[in-house]
Amino acid sequence: MDESVEVLCERRGEAGLITLNRPKALNALTLAMVREMRRALDSWTQDPAVTRIVVQGAGEKAFCAGGDIRQLTEDLKAGRREEALAFWREEYQLNIRIKRYPKPYVALVDGICMGGGVGVSLHGTHRVAGDRYLFAMPEVGIGFFPDVGATYALPRLPGQTGMYLALTGERVKRADALMLGLATHAVPSGNIEDLREALVGGDPVEVTLSRVAADPGPAPLEVEREIIDSCFSGESVAEILARLDRAAGNGSDFAAKTAATMRTKSPTSMNLAFEQVRRGAALEFEEAMRTEFRIVSRIGDGHDFHEGVRAVLIDKDNQPRWRPASLAEVDAAAIERHFASLGDRDLEVA
Repeated sequence: MDESVEVLCERRGEAGLITLNRPKALNALTLAMVREMRRALDSWTQDPAVTRIVVQGAGEKAFCAGGDIRQLTEDLKAGRREEALAFWREEYQLNIRIKRYPKPYVALVDGICMGGGVGVSLHGTHRVAGDRYLFAMPEVGIGFFPDVGATYALPRLPGQTGMYLALTGERVKRADALMLGLATHAVPSGNIEDLREALVGGDPVEVTLSRVAADPGPAPLEVEREIIDSCFSGESVAEILARLDRAAGNGSDFAAKTAATMRTKSPTSMNLAFEQVRRGAALEFEEAMRTEFRIVSRIGDGHDFHEGVRAVLIDKDNQPRWRPASLAEVDAAAIERHFASLGDRDLEVA
């Protein structure tokens, strides 16, 4: 494939086929890709010959590892705020388009699926997980927040698993993804090409997916559900950590590991994520996306996003110096301000 074309949108048979085509960058999204996907989806809505959408990532490593976060922070630092916000605005509007799409939307996820990759897969009608499937919303580890519709999706996962994923950024493999509902079907990687061709050929979507779906085996997280639900139902991030510490004291290695993981994350980001999941349960999808645009419009004004990107993506020392450095120092009013209306700059969701 010609890698100079970042995303390929073509009509093949009965499918609108989208290929994210930046394999060397793990198919990370750019604004040009977002715009081309939106253009194609809009045109295929009106085309009766296109009966389903199929989305895939080029290469074997990733479906899509997210947005180009490093570029976005460089834009913010250089005063190109509107350029950065244009990406998030149009990305979030694309997420809404996918969520409300009138035709089956099948994401073939056989590799890394994080951040923006979640946004262009999870909200479709069908999420196929190959053997290499790996999901995460790791944003609290870079001083950001779980976006691209996580405000809506995470509270709707079973029990408190959505809060768990939001606050830890833990990675999820295929069996857990199927158990949680992040994936709708597990398919062996070796069968995905045949599946794609069957979908392109016009075979009925549900019947075709059911025919090739396989049992991914037991879900490791299932055995930790009781601890997750009892600890992550706490009324604050601090209370969740206190419950994890108590569970660890009672012998849970999982609770100890989870608490240790959380203590490496941005206290500000964890508080933002906690509020997102808490509020998101009552929001319609469009309102959740509007909420996320309010947060993203302000998060670049703080310290932690820039520091997290420096520590994890640029210098790669993995030693972020968060400010504030502890949960106790986080100002509740500062968190609340991220959720306030932007007035006429609010996300347009029509």
